Parts: sequence; structure tokens; C-alpha cells
Amino acid sequence: MYRAAAIAAAFLIFLLVGPWVLLLAVAALFVPRVRRWLRPERRWRVAGITAGALALLAGLVVVIPDGWLPIPPGPGLLVTPDYVGRAALTRPVTGVEVPQHPHLSRNGTSSMHNDAWATDSYDGAGPTGDRPDVESAWFGVEECATLAFDSHDRIVALCGDLEGPTLRILDAETMRPIETKDLPDRPDVEGKRAWENLCGGAYLYLDEHDRAVLATTDRRILAIATSDADGEPDLTVDATYDVSDVVPDDDCLIALMPDWDGNIWFETSDGRVGMVDPESGDAQVLDLDEEIANSFAVDEQGVYVVTVEALYRLSLDGTGKPQADWRTEYDRGTTQKPGQLSRGSGTTPTLLPDGLVAITDNADQRMNVLFLRRDSGQEVCAAPVFADDGSATDNSLVAVGPAGVVAENNYGYSSPLSTALGRATAPGLARVDVVEGECQVTWTNSDVAAPTSVAKASLETGLVYAYTKRPTWWGVSAWYLTALDIRTGRHVFSVRTGTGTLMNNHYAAITLGPDGSAYIATLGGMVRVKDRE
Repeated sequence: MYRAAAIAAAFLIFLLVGPWVLLLAVAALFVPRVRRWLRPERRWRVAGITAGALALLAGLVVVIPDGWLPIPPGPGLLVTPDYVGRAALTRPVTGVEVPQHPHLSRNGTSSMHNDAWATDSYDGAGPTGDRPDVESAWFGVEECATLAFDSHDRIVALCGDLEGPTLRILDAETMRPIETKDLPDRPDVEGKRAWENLCGGAYLYLDEHDRAVLATTDRRILAIATSDADGEPDLTVDATYDVSDVVPDDDCLIALMPDWDGNIWFETSDGRVGMVDPESGDAQVLDLDEEIANSFAVDEQGVYVVTVEALYRLSLDGTGKPQADWRTEYDRGTTQKPGQLSRGSGTTPTLLPDGLVAITDNADQRMNVLFLRRDSGQEVCAAPVFADDGSATDNSLVAVGPAGVVAENNYGYSSPLSTALGRATAPGLARVDVVEGECQVTWTNSDVAAPTSVAKASLETGLVYAYTKRPTWWGVSAWYLTALDIRTGRHVFSVRTGTGTLMNNHYAAITLGPDGSAYIATLGGMVRVKDRE
């Protein structure tokens, strides 16, 4: 009895304090008296009870449906703050007006990057840090990288585990799955680990009819209805487009977006960019012969695609085939930096109201934020950000003004192990604006480290949100939703979402819901942060 109580107490202290408790426990085992005291008289009984308890716990996890349990906490709850800062005084930001795409759901709800311009900005609110509530839903080891909201404000989530992707409809309040549809498994890709494989499982978009349009790993495009005729949640394939005739089996589809006429554009890992006519199902493709590792943006004039070598604007020629209107190379550096999935720009192109498009390069010493003219591809200006030999990003820029963006630093992240045991990647978020034709670094925040999140901005609250992790000698992996002032970069508040590897968001985007909640997909499921009513 005393032994069991001691073991239970040690486990509780481990949860509260963290990994140092394990080291002390191991050190204690070298003391002969401790070993004798821990040795049970009836070893088989203790072993049987322990095995039975573990089996019961594992059985409950399997039997209980996804989303009904919170994500299990990791160690270190007592030695990491649960809240830092204070509630924000909202100051709305203007100047980021994005036209509503006629073939996407309403702006802010349609895709990972929010809208056709991939601004990652919302007109609506996000959490202000006023006594925030944090809730989570455990899906096992599964991450929902892309979230969208249908016209009933239900979450449409493209999720995935090590085997492959799954499409889910989630209740926005509880984050529990309402409907689930399995998609074809993810194939092995030589030279890429499972968490680096973007083939047919990272991106979807929600069209004007509430259909989730996504790519599958077997080179098809599916348009899946998310509700039935009565508006009840339902996942039924409404249309299928097979593009295997123009995409070989050693290539794969990554991302999709419609153009302003409703044609479905797609891009592949090996650099093919194609278009499907949704009426006829005919597909045309242009082979850029350059690797692609990010999504793309569209406006009335064309489609903006970044490869590992150049930024393009594409459109359709007189025969309906994709063509390059312009091509602008950038500095791709000499190596693939830790923190990027490819050697090249790590950002989806971001379109801005002042007729600009922004990306980052991969320059060796310091990466640059680049601004180019949308009509010609001519570079307007560039600004280096973050520290020498410590700057890289693999996430989209965030539009925060008519000619301004926020970039985050992902340098040093190569896998979930990069942030284990209290470690963190290179810190930094920075705002860059074009002022009278010159690039100006408006602010740099070095107080927070942003390992892998797709940051977002709320124009209504005047805050930019990042998913952050602070280094600590306690060896604790504590994760936070952090808000910065868009204008100044000042840290406003951080609220702890949880501890442990299961709370790592691993390249998933922060998503702001219609009710002002912030959702973060993690390796263990979903987290929701909302101001207390």
C-alpha cells in the first residue's frame, strides 16, 4: 500500500514539475535501501495489477469516440505559467479589404489561408485574453491541418495520421466529430518522412455550395457535400475528377483553388500546375519542372504559384491551357535550412490591396521578405528579417495592412523532437511594410518562439496570433496561444493551451471561428481558446 502511494505521488509530482522528477527517481534507484523498499513481496501481483490498469486505460481510449476526452497533459503544469499579460484593448485595423471570391465560401472560412488572396487575416474578432477558457478534444495521434467553416458554422476539417487523411465535420462548440469520411491512404515518398509528406492531405477549400474540394493521394479531385438537403451534416461525394492522365503516378497533388471563373486549379509536388473544367471534367496542365511545397493564391487576373526557384503568375491562354504570364526568380540559398520542407521559399504567396504579392526567399545568411508587383512580377523591395544564420520560414505571411505583412521565424524545427524537453526553435515574428517604394521592418518581436504555426491576424481586435513555445531549463514543453499588437509588435498576452508533445501544432494553422474562438490543431487533436462570457 505504501509503495503504491509512493509511486502514485511520484507520478503526480512528475505531472506538476516535469522531467527532472524522472532523473531524481532514476538516481534514487542507485540507493540500495530504496531498491529494497520498492521491491514487492508479491511481484507477480503488482505486475498483474499494473498491466491490468494499463490495459483498461488503453481499452477506454480505443472504445471512447474521438473528441470525448481532453488531450492528455504532459508534465510541467506547476512550473510553467498558465497566463502571461493582460486582456487587450481592441483597436481595429483597416486597409486589408479582400474581394469575395465568387466560388469560395465567405472570406475567413474557406481554406487554411482564409481567402483567395491567402491573407491569413480575418475581418472578425479573435480572443482578447479576457479570462480565456481553454478546451481540448483528443483524436489519438491525428492532426487536422486545414479547418474551414460551412454556412451552418460547423467545422470542416481535413485531418490525417501516419496512415493517411480523413475528412471530418466537427461540432464547433465541443470539437467532437459529427461525420467522418476516410480518404485514400498516403503513399510512401522516398526521402520524405510521414510528417513532411504534403501529398493529398494538407489542403482543401470550401466552395460557394459548402462543398469541400480536396485532392486525394490517388490523383483525383473530389467535391464532397458537407450537408444534406435538410442542412444536416453529411459527407457525400458530389463530383469526382480523375487527373491521373496528366499527373504521373510518381507525382502527387498538393493544393487546389478555383479561379474567378470557377475552374479548379491544382499543383503537384514535382511542379505541374493544371486546371480542371468542372463542367466537362477536362484537365490541362503546364509543367514548370520545379518542386512545389506550398499552396497558392488567386485573383481576377490569375493564379500565383511559388516554386523552389521562382514566383509565377499563371492564367489560361486562348485554348484554355495554363500559361505563365511572368516568372521572377528569388534567392533560394545554397542549402535547405532546418525549419523548411524544401530548399526555397517557405511561403504561400500573399496578395495585398496595393497591387502587390509577398513571399520570402531562402537567402543563406538572412532570409528576406520580398514584395513584387502583381501585374508584372517586378520586385519592388526586399527586407532581411531575424538573426544571421538563424532565419527561415515554412508558413505563409500574414497581411496586416495595404502593403504590410507579418513573418514568423521557424528556423531550427525539423521534427517534433526539435521542441522536446523544454527546447524551442529560433525566436521571432517581424512586420515588414512597403513605405514609399522601400521596405521597412516596422517591428521585430523576439520574446516568443514560433516553431511551426501558421499565424493569423484579427483586424477587428488589432492582434496577430501565433502558437508559441518558450524554452525552459525545467525540460517542460509548454505551448501558448500568443497575441501581439499588430501596430507595435508588443506582447499582449499568452494563454497556455497545454503541455507535452501532443500539444505541438506541427505546421497546422491557427483558425479563428465566427464566434471569435481560436482553434489550434495539434498532434493529439483540437484545442479551442475563447474569452469567457
